[in-house]
Amino acid sequence: MDSQSQVVDRLRSAFSSGVTLPEEFRRAQLMKLMSMVKENEEAIVEALHKDLRKPKFETILSEIEMVTNDLHYTINNFSTWMKPEYVGKNLATKLDTCFVRREPLGVVLIIGAWNYPLQLLVLPLLGAIAAGNCAVIKPSEVSSAADSLIAELVPKYLSQDCYAVVRGGAEETKALLQNRFDHIFYTGSQTVARSILQAASVHLTPVTLELGGKCPCFIYGRVDITAAARRLIWAKFFNAGQSCVAPDYVLCTAAIRDALLPELRQALEEFYGKETQTCPDFCRIVSPRHWTRLTELLKKTGGKVVVGGESNEEDKYIAPTVVVDVLEDDALMQEEIFGPILPILTVESLQKGIDLINRKERPLALYVFSDESSIVNTVLEKTKSGGFCSNDGIVHMTLPTLPFGGIGSSGWGSYHGRWGFETFSHRRACMLRGWALERLNSLRYPPYTDNKLSWLRWTTSPKSSCSIM
Repeated sequence: MDSQSQVVDRLRSAFSSGVTLPEEFRRAQLMKLMSMVKENEEAIVEALHKDLRKPKFETILSEIEMVTNDLHYTINNFSTWMKPEYVGKNLATKLDTCFVRREPLGVVLIIGAWNYPLQLLVLPLLGAIAAGNCAVIKPSEVSSAADSLIAELVPKYLSQDCYAVVRGGAEETKALLQNRFDHIFYTGSQTVARSILQAASVHLTPVTLELGGKCPCFIYGRVDITAAARRLIWAKFFNAGQSCVAPDYVLCTAAIRDALLPELRQALEEFYGKETQTCPDFCRIVSPRHWTRLTELLKKTGGKVVVGGESNEEDKYIAPTVVVDVLEDDALMQEEIFGPILPILTVESLQKGIDLINRKERPLALYVFSDESSIVNTVLEKTKSGGFCSNDGIVHMTLPTLPFGGIGSSGWGSYHGRWGFETFSHRRACMLRGWALERLNSLRYPPYTDNKLSWLRWTTSPKSSCSIM
């Protein structure tokens, strides 16, 4: 088996040969990636059931369909994205050819996460392929069945000279990061992201970080409370809350909270039955360590559990749980929950809710539930977040024409569709000049005179339509 450095060297040699540059090669690899996902649907469903007890429905929706939709969109459009983008010119460059050329970065590293182990690897990978890069792929060892499956499938479908899977835990990842890459794309926690940045700084490697944070769901004003409860329950407890864009906490008035709670109970029973632990449609926590962290948070909260709260360590099960009377400094509000626990905080006004959101780090997603467009627009204009969605949760990230990414501590950069292609491309500024207008150029040559300077200042002023600099 090749060492990590040998793998990187092999891919760099392939990239240097130019094999990934032609559109035909990129298209062929994207089509093979599509075949990999479609032909192994049952194996993917089985692997995620082993890792997370994920129901087939959720796997198909979040891993298979989301990936194939993005692949279809990219395959249909990336040839257009590859074309030079011609730019406006001024008088001095009127006879020149000026354009932006998208070029691949080189050999990139993609580090995935365990909660959506296929999606969070393949979506950035398809952007890297479309942009013409070679890629080292590092699945999460936490989702071990998916890790094994990805390591088995990728070499069968994609060029082994250009794409490689490297497996292992924290130590192997640390060693991998000592290699020089042309870009690092990481999905995961903020803690690990800091280590990624430190490693990348050695080689001044650019980094895309897809992290998380505490995504608020602000329910205010007139609202269809029944529909709001159903959409909130689905978005929060999909994958047992182990989603970076899951609503992390709810903000609402006391009156809305009191109207919302019975609707939440009704929706939970309708979705998962009276005995959620026996329901095949509810996931499990990925590992005993993650289960312990979540149950410890529940023990520390000063709020009141009004729905759920039951857990079983052997089964890695935590019931869908709703906690009320939660304060801003509560244990549940100190870090991203990443599990099936939903705290509800009450606020007295729209502005107080906005103020609370703005006191927190900027989230990956922000949700507002309201029938009043003025409320939705006010929250949109007065807050910052990676993404924004009104009257639903999670669904904004399924549209490949929208960029997906965070801001501040919730991430750097974006991907999906063209945005992934752009992330893995260098936008090279190109100007192809001839020898015309040399007499005009003489204004910028020594010997310098006040007369030359006056002409140059005139031609570069806002009143002039030309510039010769």
